[in-house]
Amino acid sequence: MYATTYYAATSLDDAVAKLKSDEDAKFLAGGQTLIATMKQRLAAPTILIDVTKIPELKGIAVEGDRLVIGAASKHSEVSMSSVVKGAIPSLSGLAATIGDPAVRNMGTMGGSLANNDPAADYPAAAMALDAIFTTTKGTYSAADFFTGIFETALAEDEILVKISYQVPRKAAYEKFRNQASRYSLCSVFVAQLADGPRVAVTGSGNNGVFRVPEMEAALAADWSPAAVTSVKIDPDTMLSDMHGSAEYRAHLVPVLAGRAVTKAG
Repeated sequence: MYATTYYAATSLDDAVAKLKSDEDAKFLAGGQTLIATMKQRLAAPTILIDVTKIPELKGIAVEGDRLVIGAASKHSEVSMSSVVKGAIPSLSGLAATIGDPAVRNMGTMGGSLANNDPAADYPAAAMALDAIFTTTKGTYSAADFFTGIFETALAEDEILVKISYQVPRKAAYEKFRNQASRYSLCSVFVAQLADGPRVAVTGSGNNGVFRVPEMEAALAADWSPAAVTSVKIDPDTMLSDMHGSAEYRAHLVPVLAGRAVTKAG
């Protein structure tokens, strides 16, 4: 691991100014990806700018028909929050499946979403729950925020401040884990929103998280497991690796979607 300087930012302006002072500086949230990358000597930031102590990035609250979560909220905080459990139980349950206790007590929602790992859990919730991302430069819809595997619309000097999720009428998340890493091999989040159903898949798409319009249309006509289990997924749109072929993942999507609909009720 390369030597680096740790800096705890006290405000959003402070963090951005510190980043601009050194071209090799990096923002640090939970560090679950960045620190591991540094240990492998694949990254060597000169300054690690810790943004988790910035007050504007904290807090969990219901505002109207939306659940608003500060980007520095840890997975454990999301999973145990009575506010999250009351508004969107499935989001609380999702957070509880992330990694292990050590990861959940260090990793943050904002860090996970900004990293946009193809096997991350939160992107599926963001897509299914019509998330709005507020940053230091503006706002993004979930569709505009995620731009590809490990890619988002965030600029280098842009900080994710909070995420706002629409409170659904009902929702559920069904996760198929890699038993070694506990990352999602294929997972599906289904939600019944005010404007209709949404179905989002993570862990499987060759371009990252994605929605399944065919399943959404089927659920709009008939909210039942049978409506989604009959929908076929094109293997050409799916990831294929040592953990599972594209065909296997394509098979899993409707199976997991059906289970999620059953769980949602």
